[in-house]
Amino acid sequence: MTDTILNYLTNSSAITYIVLALLSIYLIITVWIFLYRYSTLNTLIKNEEKSLESLTSREATFLPISALNKCANNTNSKELLNACELNIIKEASVGVSWLAIISSTAPFIGLFGTVVGILESFAAFSTESKVAFSVIAPAISEALIATAAGIFVAIFAYTFHQIIVRKVYELNTYIKAQSQILIAKG
Repeated sequence: MTDTILNYLTNSSAITYIVLALLSIYLIITVWIFLYRYSTLNTLIKNEEKSLESLTSREATFLPISALNKCANNTNSKELLNACELNIIKEASVGVSWLAIISSTAPFIGLFGTVVGILESFAAFSTESKVAFSVIAPAISEALIATAAGIFVAIFAYTFHQIIVRKVYELNTYIKAQSQILIAKG
């Protein structure tokens, strides 16, 4: 396996290196965004869940750990609470767009690397009068590695995107519930 990878890399062109480097950067960005946003959102969700439980309990107090409370400054104005909801969700969803962009563009970047690899293979075979399938197949299979890398990155980016979007929705649910309780209390 290691020999195959090393052989592939030594026989690759500059375009292949660029494509694989870009996809590597995409993967690092994807993992970083996911880990950062996931941990941040889990903390926010726990705080909002505790605050909602406190609002619906006998105490009926608005906890200071709530992001909605920090933004609204203990006011029950419907307009201010709505503005705070939007601001919190906007901040919570930072990075989601990048995950969507990466998940949609990574396969195309990989496909570009594959097309260039196949074109280079055919150009190398153009000087020979007869080329057997046993010669063409390895060259094309090496070119397909770029597509596989692009799909690999896209799978993670799309999966992480869906997880983060779900977490943002969960946070939004807690915030909206708190806001409606506060507006109802006047």
